[in-house]
Amino acid sequence: MERDKLQAHGAILLANTIFGLGVPVTKVLLDQWVSPLTYMATRSLGAAVVFWIIASLMKPEKVERRDLQVIMLGGLTGFVVSQTLTAEALNYTSPVYFSLIATLTPVAVMLLAALTIGERITGIKTLGVLLGIGGAVLMVVMGQTMGSGSNDLLGIILAILSVLTWAVYLIITRKVAVKYSPVTQMKYVFLVSAIVTVPLAWGELGTQPLFQVSTFAWDGALEMAFIVLCATVLGYFLIPFAMKSLSATTVSIYTNLQPMVASFIAIALGQDRLTWDKPVAALLVLLSAWIVTERAKS
Repeated sequence: MERDKLQAHGAILLANTIFGLGVPVTKVLLDQWVSPLTYMATRSLGAAVVFWIIASLMKPEKVERRDLQVIMLGGLTGFVVSQTLTAEALNYTSPVYFSLIATLTPVAVMLLAALTIGERITGIKTLGVLLGIGGAVLMVVMGQTMGSGSNDLLGIILAILSVLTWAVYLIITRKVAVKYSPVTQMKYVFLVSAIVTVPLAWGELGTQPLFQVSTFAWDGALEMAFIVLCATVLGYFLIPFAMKSLSATTVSIYTNLQPMVASFIAIALGQDRLTWDKPVAALLVLLSAWIVTERAKS
């Protein structure tokens, strides 16, 4: 059991490192190569193809109808809705602000758990929530004067909505994550995601620089390959793998690794600059997540 938990912690650590790297890479893709909708369709279709190929090489696993509905609902909330909001958020704000908002995931999980399963919110948890909200408010206020995005307020709001839908995904898929293999879950998650996003993006595929012969470049193709194979296939494989041994709240706390990775890469690439509000906001949201997670354990 301890070995399983150790592997689960390693899996979620790797997943969030990859997700952190994916934030600035996504920013480059959206700025230079694809629209948010085309970005989502490419991720969905690419991941669906990979997972169904892998599944064809494995022993078939029967999924109960009710569980299949939960898995597909998880795909719609945790990937289609959450990641579409992520792509739109990065259109308007910087990778640093977005990844800082992402660290509020444990707070969102706790609040939704209180609303859906009646988990009690103590005074210390309330303090944690208020600290997280304070960090988000600081980012909103300073983003209006010091932000480097085209519309940081809108981007931050979209990022908050993305975090909320991701928290919903973690909560509703917790039970089925224990019952089925990650490949079985993800092949259905990305099948329903592709069914939704590909038809919506079909009309604009031919207009995107990444898919035009005259503007095609290998750096854009490699960036998209990283997003599909690493930030989607590998990352979303590791999440349900970790959830077999860890709680949704524990899984969510590892989201705090993302801003460290994303901020370092984004600033190194010149996508953002280091201003005083970012480390202060980071301190507030990380402290918030730590309080919420520690109290959840007790």
